[in-house]
Amino acid sequence: MATQKTRTDRRGMSASHKAALAKGREEGLAVRRYLEALESSRPRRGRRRTPASIEKRLKSIDTQLVSADALSRLHLIQQQKDLQEELDRSGDTHDITDLEKHFIDVAKSYGERKGITYGTWRSAGVSAAVLQKAGVPRTRG
Repeated sequence: MATQKTRTDRRGMSASHKAALAKGREEGLAVRRYLEALESSRPRRGRRRTPASIEKRLKSIDTQLVSADALSRLHLIQQQKDLQEELDRSGDTHDITDLEKHFIDVAKSYGERKGITYGTWRSAGVSAAVLQKAGVPRTRG
C-alpha cells in the first residue's frame, strides 16, 4: 500500500532548488534587458533626422500655427510635441556595455537550459562577437 503524504509531512523546496530558480530568474532578466537594449538602439528604416533638421521643422511649425485652422492646428501641435520628444531623446546615448557584460556571463548557460541555438541568438540581433565572448558555440542545423 502506497503511503500518502499528509499536510504535516510536506516540506518546502530545497535550498538548491530555490537557488536554481533564483539563478534562472536572474539569467532571464539579464537576457531580456540586453535584448531590449539591442532592440531600442537598432537603427530604424528611412532617413535619420538630425537635431538641426528637427529644430528647423519646429520653427516651421511655429510659423504655420499662427494661421492654421482648428484641425490643422491640432495636427501641428501633435507634430510639435512628437518632434520635441524626439529631440529630447536624441541626446540620450544608449550605453549597453554593462548589460552586454552581464549577458555574456549568462548567455551560454541560459541558452543551453532553454535550447536556444546560435542561429536563434543571431536572429534576435546578438552579434557573433558577443556570442563568441559568451562561449556560445556555432551550431549547424
